Amino acid sequence: MSQIRLMKLEESDREQFILDNQEAFNYGALEEFGKRDDHFEEDDQIISRGTIEQCIDQGETYRIIRDGQIVGGLIIKVEGENGNLEILFVSPRVHSKGIGYAAWCEVEKLHPEVKVWETVTPYFEKRNIHFYVNRCGFHIVEYFHSRHPDPNDPDMAQRTDDQFPDGMFRFEKRMS
Repeated sequence: MSQIRLMKLEESDREQFILDNQEAFNYGALEEFGKRDDHFEEDDQIISRGTIEQCIDQGETYRIIRDGQIVGGLIIKVEGENGNLEILFVSPRVHSKGIGYAAWCEVEKLHPEVKVWETVTPYFEKRNIHFYVNRCGFHIVEYFHSRHPDPNDPDMAQRTDDQFPDGMFRFEKRMS
């Protein structure tokens, strides 16, 4: 198996990180819905530039490196014993090679003080649901939809109706 490591995002790589992230997220939507996809946040992107930039600015951003090559990225936010996985993506060219799981294991090593990790993913992202539950040990703890929006995200009700009409899952992983 190839060695995976995390490298802090350099400012000079910020633009490419955003583009790589959008490519990976769009790939998942196109794989699920084909050309008829209408789940875009803005400008034919599942995840907007603004959303990614806000996550970068408020969290810890890393590139995922395998054998010296950039193969993905992730953004986490840690506050004391609570961690939030904001974004994790792997290039579609290297899916199903254990890269995402190995990167997640590196995150856990990076922050052993975190007792509870959280993340969300759209209902339609079957690969993500499999990854978080079956590979990484998360549990689905809540299902957000138009009649049950995330109380910590006041804009989610509108996004859920428009962008993700089938809703979003919230995952949690309690560390032992």
